[in-house]
Amino acid sequence: MAGLLAGKRAVITAAAQGIGRAAAEAFHREGAVVTATDINAEKLGELADLGMAVETLNVLNAADIAAFAERTGPVDVLFNCAGVVHAGTILDATDADFDFAFDLNVRSMMRLIQAFLPGMLAKGGGSIVNMASVAGVPKGVANRFVYSASKAAVIGLTKSVATDYIKQGIRCNAIAPGTVQSPSLEERMRAQGNYEEARAAFIARQPMGRLGTPDEIAALAVYLGSDHAAYTTGQVHVIDGGMSL
Repeated sequence: MAGLLAGKRAVITAAAQGIGRAAAEAFHREGAVVTATDINAEKLGELADLGMAVETLNVLNAADIAAFAERTGPVDVLFNCAGVVHAGTILDATDADFDFAFDLNVRSMMRLIQAFLPGMLAKGGGSIVNMASVAGVPKGVANRFVYSASKAAVIGLTKSVATDYIKQGIRCNAIAPGTVQSPSLEERMRAQGNYEEARAAFIARQPMGRLGTPDEIAALAVYLGSDHAAYTTGQVHVIDGGMSL
């Protein structure tokens, strides 16, 4: 039985671990021809062993993105998953924090879309999925000023692309997760000094009483990349265990 993404070519960023890794594996299981990218070449090798094409890619480098897109050729699905979380309020924020967050969380998406959108237009359609967050949209989250500002910008980017290219068969949607179990989250919890206390606090934010899993977010990305979501564009798909209620 053919998978939801059978015959589609997909590019996924930040695919070495966490949500990106789960998405790469889910896309592959559903029949997509996946090119998985990350700056972590060692972890990418594990995906290569599963039969995926892999590319070590620094999404902060415009020239690298352009060269990567040229090598890869047209794709049907682009999942922009790369990002970074900054902690702190507006009074804690530095220009360097703000610049880095917008470079990685927003500008990298812009550049990847610029690189792959022409090929989608030439093919007559495509699906772009961007990683947003419940932080910024649809709610404010304490001590996440820089992160929230950048993820709110992702929503504006998503809706703009969806509006401009809807007539040409391009769909562009965003996923807004709550707190998801991932290596990145593990690092942030351990950095707070009291791991168990930090974990309990993160879990308490979700009314469901648990963290989300990368596989749950990946399943939504598969749906949005597939033809089952052909009538959906410009939307923010919140998947947060009730965090934004």
